[in-house]
Amino acid sequence: MKKKLAIISSHPIQYNAPLFALLSKSDLLEIKVFYTWSQSQETLFDKDFGKAIQWDIPLLEGYSYEFIDNVSANPGPGSFRGITCPTLNQKIKEWGAEALLVFGWNYHAHYYAMRKFKGMIPVYFRGDSTLLDEKPGWKQVLRRMFLRLVYRKADFAFYVGENSRQYYLRHGFRSDHLFFAPHAIDNQRFSDAGGEMRKEAEKLRSELNIGKEDIAVLFIGKFEPKKDPLLLIDAANHLQNPKVHFVFVGNGILEEQLKARASGNSTIHFIPFQNQSRVPMVYHLCDILALPSQGPGETWGLVVNEAMACGKAILVSDKSGCAIDLVKPGENGYIMTSGNVVECTELLKKMTVSREHTRIMGEVSGKIISSWSFEAIRKSFEMNINNQRS
Repeated sequence: MKKKLAIISSHPIQYNAPLFALLSKSDLLEIKVFYTWSQSQETLFDKDFGKAIQWDIPLLEGYSYEFIDNVSANPGPGSFRGITCPTLNQKIKEWGAEALLVFGWNYHAHYYAMRKFKGMIPVYFRGDSTLLDEKPGWKQVLRRMFLRLVYRKADFAFYVGENSRQYYLRHGFRSDHLFFAPHAIDNQRFSDAGGEMRKEAEKLRSELNIGKEDIAVLFIGKFEPKKDPLLLIDAANHLQNPKVHFVFVGNGILEEQLKARASGNSTIHFIPFQNQSRVPMVYHLCDILALPSQGPGETWGLVVNEAMACGKAILVSDKSGCAIDLVKPGENGYIMTSGNVVECTELLKKMTVSREHTRIMGEVSGKIISSWSFEAIRKSFEMNINNQRS
């Protein structure tokens, strides 16, 4: 008989929806997702992209879900009380949940669900926080004490990588109460087995005047200080190699500054935000993905997973949570020191000796990322939830 697993998430997310659809086919678990930001049923305005976002891939198909009324006077994920759902716990109880999985504790509704069901049914937590941005001092001590109290409301946690595991250990979880469930994306969708995305990518490379033997370095995401795209612009200006192009895909508060700093450099190109169905094509036009994040808050960097699923070499900063798990220096890319434009430039020189060199690194990326999959998460959930008691 299947165990009934209630999952709490704030809103439909493009990275989670395919996982939920896969879990719904499990022989061991019956899931229902309770979305707590009910207003997210409408088009969302993303303040970092600076525009309304309506994803063009289905996020509510293939699994059971319910939107719970959020009664917050200022609804949204920007504050603890921005998601307040008085009926959530009763809805979960009425459904007959035998285990609870919470994505993120820092909303009123989520925290009080953890507190309510702790000791009644096993409570699991999933998040990707790390210690990478911690600074010594009394604030750190107080925060750690506070988080230890928060996490006492969960019995177990699923960690997404090594930095995540260290975070949970530091905040009071026993090692035997931690289970690995890798951060993953839909590898198959990004790999483009049919080759259609590659054809579109070659066409776009030609339109951007990127030659067949030229190397393209991609930055994709929000143009915001956390991700430090300005450093990559500076590296491009230092490199001054007509055979190495830099493609920036996205929008955000740094857009005007980025374009001003790139002025006069014909190897730097800008493409506006691309919706999910078009994102794989963008990766296939490049040879190297660069994520020079300086933080705070780059807890993982799923663009790295996406690029690796497309068979691309990786240059990532040491402030990105995924770095130590996914990048094997000298094999599929390099890990750079955050904020160091000289090191970034030197590593790019090393990576861009030829397009064949980047292709070989990209093949290694594809092999590494094959085990970081939704299927691996499903197996972890099944094994560790189905037979576990609180």
